[in-house]
Amino acid sequence: MESYRVDKDSLGEVKVPSNAYYGPFTVRASNQYKVTGQKPHVNMIKAFAMIKRSAALANKNLSVLPAVKADAIVKACDEILCGQLLDQFIVDSINSGAGTAFNMNINEVIANKALEITGHRIGDYSFINPNDDVNMSQSSNDTFPTAMHIALLINVKEVAESLDSLVTSLEKKAQEFKDVIKIGRTHLMDALPVTLGEEFNEYAFSLRRGLNKIVDVCSCLEYVGLGATAVGTSANAPPGYDRLVIEYLSQISGLSLKSSQNYFFSLQSKFEITMCSSVLRNIAIELIKMSNDLRLMASGPTAGLSEITIPAVHAGSSIMPGKVNPSLSECLNMICFIIIGNDVSVALAAQAGQFELNVMLPGMIKDMLESTDMLKNFLPVYSKNMIDGLKANEQRLLSLVEKSPILVTLLNTHIGYLKASEIYKESVTTNKSIRDLVLEKGLMTREELDNALSKKNILGSK
Repeated sequence: MESYRVDKDSLGEVKVPSNAYYGPFTVRASNQYKVTGQKPHVNMIKAFAMIKRSAALANKNLSVLPAVKADAIVKACDEILCGQLLDQFIVDSINSGAGTAFNMNINEVIANKALEITGHRIGDYSFINPNDDVNMSQSSNDTFPTAMHIALLINVKEVAESLDSLVTSLEKKAQEFKDVIKIGRTHLMDALPVTLGEEFNEYAFSLRRGLNKIVDVCSCLEYVGLGATAVGTSANAPPGYDRLVIEYLSQISGLSLKSSQNYFFSLQSKFEITMCSSVLRNIAIELIKMSNDLRLMASGPTAGLSEITIPAVHAGSSIMPGKVNPSLSECLNMICFIIIGNDVSVALAAQAGQFELNVMLPGMIKDMLESTDMLKNFLPVYSKNMIDGLKANEQRLLSLVEKSPILVTLLNTHIGYLKASEIYKESVTTNKSIRDLVLEKGLMTREELDNALSKKNILGSK
């Protein structure tokens, strides 16, 4: 049987597993918030450890926290940052408003580890207290939003790297396919020809725009409200603390963090978070469009477009031998659908803030980290195993161009729109090419026709 110790908090005594570093608040919270079954994201845990470490150093420097306590807190945080004690953060990722339960889970684990480091009994909060010492000069209301920004910056920078890799793969394909002419499509119907390279270049261009927006939003996330404490007035924090704690936090995180230009804004508004979420949503929309284009171009091989060949990453069917499906594009679509849904959730949470605080933070950061995790994890796989392996079915593409009656559009200036329309209809009915019908009817000479339907004219002047 598991043994227990008895810890005491403001509500009374609580049985805590004897080997646990968390304490009574965590136990109470874990019994209440049985929501997702998912523990806090590792980047949120590490972001909080960085914050608590920086706060201890700032409080020590300002002579409000004894060195023996501060040093022990720093050592406890360092252990967490090295990947230890992660199993002690047991509060569900969706927990109390403003993330108080998670903040206290962090405070208790650090306090008890610091007690152990100093040779004191775990649970002996008379020496190092989760609230009075680990949480000194802080509130859940300024630490949780700050941790959100740090965790997001870590994840979003990895998303940027993964997205940049995808853009590079698309740019290489654009160059590879730059001379491959194909039928363009508008309204899903045949339109004037383009090159396959131009289509891939557009995919790369749109995603590069998204990448630039990620860089912009990261610069906004670097402003944090640590030091605002409960409502933005910096109550219970010593003078100079906010400047000093940000210096320490920038050093340990490796991020260019800056104090918020308005503490009340940092606690009340989630503008930077929704801006980041909207960038992810817009990137997802571009990815969906690209993914669907590739699925359509690869459809077939006999009853579809069959314009490109996709690499086989695994068998496409459990019953139909030899079938190759665009499975990676289907997976990318599902990821992007979730990102768009998460953006709606983030928007609703952001507008639900009231007066001096938005309390919907745990749900917001869970969704944001889920979205960024999926992108940073899957985009490198998609680049390497999907985009890099695409091949153009050049003979098929050329055949479709030559047979397409839409080429008559290029003859408008020679034979007029109405006559061109008649030729189009006849081509569809008789299955004769535009070239054959125009020559047959003597509407243009062969030389005039060759010039009008030349590759230069087909692709336009650029």
